[in-house]
Amino acid sequence: MRVVQHFLNWMETAKVSERAAAATALARAYLDAELAFEDRYAAEAALTALLDDPSSKVRAALAEALSVSRHAPMQVVAALAADQPDVAAPILARSPVLSDSDLIDRVAEGREKTQRLIAMRPRLSMGVSAAIAEVGALEACVELVENSGADIAGLSFRRMVERHGADAVLREALIKDARLPPDCRHLLLVQLGETLRVAPLVQALVGAARAEKLTRDACVRASLTLIEAIGQDEHAALVEHLRLRGDLSTGFLIRMVAHGKIDFFGAVLVALTGQAETRIRALLSGGRDVAVGALLHKAGLGRHTRAPILRALGVWREVARGKRVAGAQEVSWLMLHSLGATPGQAGPDADAAELAGLLRGIHLDALRENARLQAQAIAAA
Repeated sequence: MRVVQHFLNWMETAKVSERAAAATALARAYLDAELAFEDRYAAEAALTALLDDPSSKVRAALAEALSVSRHAPMQVVAALAADQPDVAAPILARSPVLSDSDLIDRVAEGREKTQRLIAMRPRLSMGVSAAIAEVGALEACVELVENSGADIAGLSFRRMVERHGADAVLREALIKDARLPPDCRHLLLVQLGETLRVAPLVQALVGAARAEKLTRDACVRASLTLIEAIGQDEHAALVEHLRLRGDLSTGFLIRMVAHGKIDFFGAVLVALTGQAETRIRALLSGGRDVAVGALLHKAGLGRHTRAPILRALGVWREVARGKRVAGAQEVSWLMLHSLGATPGQAGPDADAAELAGLLRGIHLDALRENARLQAQAIAAA
């Protein structure tokens, strides 16, 4: 007790460097030494008194010394966490004493450096991550996404996409994150397309109308790539996201079937018809055309749309059974043929002309992609 009393008296006249060193020594003694109850009580009082030191260097030294211990005095840690950023930094970044409520309160204060330090902590609960996603500055959200020790809810990912998805740095970090839900991944693709569509350079080069069509087509292609990248257990979530956005258009479904995304197409039919997944899988894999056609009709697909889908399903069944080798190029051609839209045929009905145009575009895209791959193979040989 007398030692602590002497310490406090000495601190009143000591230099800043001496007070900082003494603060570190006292904190370590409190944490490491076997102190009697009275001595420990007095040391805690002295640590609390150091919070009023006018020099931030002294308080920063105290924060550094206490930052990694679970046994640091709670009231001291809480006060240091609310101090100016250079003092609070080690406490915010790693102190195990701070509760989730403490961290959320600090995030809510809105200081960007504070939010960023909290986002970098080795472990973050879903609640703290949610607070950063909801009100955190852009830099804090980037740190959160890059923190593998953060538990981040799907809703929090979505809020970050909604708030800061236009930023290239955050967008890149999100796309690389395996935890990102498929609906958020698709939303990022849409935001990127919108950014490109309104870019002055793009509009100056191709015009507003052409830019809109190009970005819309690019988003559809990107969505197909996304389907390949996710597991079957995530199909339902992505289907619901697309349905709510109004993106499950006939054109998208046609393109999906032409490219052989039959499992995902089945998940779409589950959502559109309300029928059991097992029944739809059975129909798609081996059902008669009449039964599958009735299913497509129930999903809201028109007569002219059903014919090319049935033709494509037949081809993909043969591919799955090893009886045929085919890709989007061959399948899209056969889908066109089912409409009577290939050379030598009479041509599609008037109300199927738009669908034929879509399939022709898919076929040409597949031709270009196959030619590109062949050229790359020749160049690499």
